[in-house]
Amino acid sequence: MNTTALPARTEVAIVGGGPTGLALAVTLASAGIDFVVLDRLAEGANTSRAAVVHARTLEVLDELGASQELITRGIQVTRFAVRDGARRLLTVPFDQLATAHPYTLMVPQYETESVLLDRLRALGGDVHRPYEVTSAVQDDNGVRLTLATGETLSAAYAVGADGMHSTVREAGGIAFTGSAYAESFVLADVAMDWAPGPSEVSLTFGTAGLTVVAPLPGGRYRVVATVDNAPANPETTFIQKLLDERAPGQAKVTGHTWSSRFRVHHRVADHYRAGRLLLAGDAAHVHSPAGGQGMNTGIQDGYALGRAFATGQLDGYEAQRRPIAQRVVAFTDRMTRIATTRNTMARAARNIALPLLGHTAMPKKLATELAELNYR
Repeated sequence: MNTTALPARTEVAIVGGGPTGLALAVTLASAGIDFVVLDRLAEGANTSRAAVVHARTLEVLDELGASQELITRGIQVTRFAVRDGARRLLTVPFDQLATAHPYTLMVPQYETESVLLDRLRALGGDVHRPYEVTSAVQDDNGVRLTLATGETLSAAYAVGADGMHSTVREAGGIAFTGSAYAESFVLADVAMDWAPGPSEVSLTFGTAGLTVVAPLPGGRYRVVATVDNAPANPETTFIQKLLDERAPGQAKVTGHTWSSRFRVHHRVADHYRAGRLLLAGDAAHVHSPAGGQGMNTGIQDGYALGRAFATGQLDGYEAQRRPIAQRVVAFTDRMTRIATTRNTMARAARNIALPLLGHTAMPKKLATELAELNYR
């Protein structure tokens, strides 16, 4: 826990010390701009949550001096397989991408946060914990943040990198337009024998729901699945039954290290700026985890906003980043609905069309979209 005393004033107050806030802080530190990062948790998250770092994000981390260390902690995967049960419908190749990183990196989110925090500390910065921001009031001269401790911090600008229930977004009166998916999502890191092996990410379609299985370092796998009524803390037997139903004969789960149930929304903030208050990451956009793009888009937000501060181009930040969020939300929503359709005719047509599309330019286009290389 960082116990350094808070200054009375800073140029940029960053509310939230996750990957988005850290990426912004590293960018500001590199540009010599004064900032303070506040996070309500006593220490960084130690569960994996997001597990995919795409090529465009690695390019951004190249710029921030944080990519090489992260790459050593992860697994490079070059294929994304789309299946219906055990049947492979389509292979999306990442090894043909026009980038220095022609793969997707599988690495737990706490490793990404750790690498970014180490980079921030190397630049002389840190995260102040635990400091919960309870209000943000702005005027023509700046923003006054009040903390749960009763302390205050004055800043020229405040950035909400504080997640879906953003205090900064609410303070700015910015609407968060969208809705929630009816299903809950199960998230679990498991030890198992998995027939497709650790060389690909598998997205499995099925009437029971969408299921993603991806390799993690240490021989584990990440399982993400839509479930109508999931338990709060899915156990090994639940995960095994789920995989038996959706990928018969493919998985033997031997244990799990962490699991959770959560609800997913698809929403985009109506604006990314209200005067001296700005938004980035989940405070600005949330969507289906299909494709693993949430943390990636947030890190890229943080970098783009940091560059906007450094170049004096804050007015262009929303125009640059909000259309990208809209595109990601629409893309992941479309993936989720196609994967989970219960319409027999639609499912049959999908399963005929996808193998045919595998012989066109479509797989490479999908890889480029997932890797977010279109968003440079």
